[in-house]
Amino acid sequence: MKLAFSTLSCPNWTWEQVLDAAVRFGFDGIEIRGIAGQMDLTKIEPFLPERIEATMGKLRELGLQICCLGTSVVFHDPNNYNRAIQEGRDSIDLARRLGVPYIRIFGDKIPDPSRKQETVELVSRGFGELATYAEQTGVTVLIETHGDFSRSDDLLEVFRHASGNAKGILWDINHPYKLGGEPMAETYVKLSPFIKHVHIKDTKGQGRSARHCLVGQGDVPVKEAVDLLKQGGYDGWLSFEFEKKWHPEIEEPEVALPAYVQHMRSLI
Repeated sequence: MKLAFSTLSCPNWTWEQVLDAAVRFGFDGIEIRGIAGQMDLTKIEPFLPERIEATMGKLRELGLQICCLGTSVVFHDPNNYNRAIQEGRDSIDLARRLGVPYIRIFGDKIPDPSRKQETVELVSRGFGELATYAEQTGVTVLIETHGDFSRSDDLLEVFRHASGNAKGILWDINHPYKLGGEPMAETYVKLSPFIKHVHIKDTKGQGRSARHCLVGQGDVPVKEAVDLLKQGGYDGWLSFEFEKKWHPEIEEPEVALPAYVQHMRSLI
């Protein structure tokens, strides 16, 4: 298994700072979720068409990979559907040019529980449209255990009804456990055939009020998740999603990133 970090952990860093930290702290790769405040991935300077060749050359020189592009694509809002599809297609095209294997999308919310099935069908349609578009590109579209789609059964319903073959699941180990109330082993058993990428985070507290903390200092059973993945033969990425972008009060990346590598290397 390889270690990466999401750039949510360092929202104000430049691309050069991100690369320097990845090498200095011993990471294998980087998950992109904005750079220096720019959340539109297609507008990030190192990813502009005229810069991509140089960017890829620098990554090869440093022995790093971009493991995933974290998009803002959500499909729970029918009024935003076409815009989400366009962002998804643009992100797939960018991932293809950069040689990135995955993009991440959300189901996100169920605005009206009495109309849950309509939302599930809309999310399935959007996910499937992107998974079909991604075929033949070498890019796989991943839907994350996140928000109102944290429970395994809800996410599997979306997954199984989505068309297209270029699809998989991103297992964020915190959300099914804290938001869905699922034991770690139950989530893994249900989702394991489709897991392509993993987000690691640790939190203290319950439900949506849980607070981010350094990995190993919270009450998410991170070791159990890693052991389940090892036993199942998972050899992909363990990406640290430390959401400094959304929670500026938590520890600085200079503290959180090396602590993650140290803790995770001991578990792997």
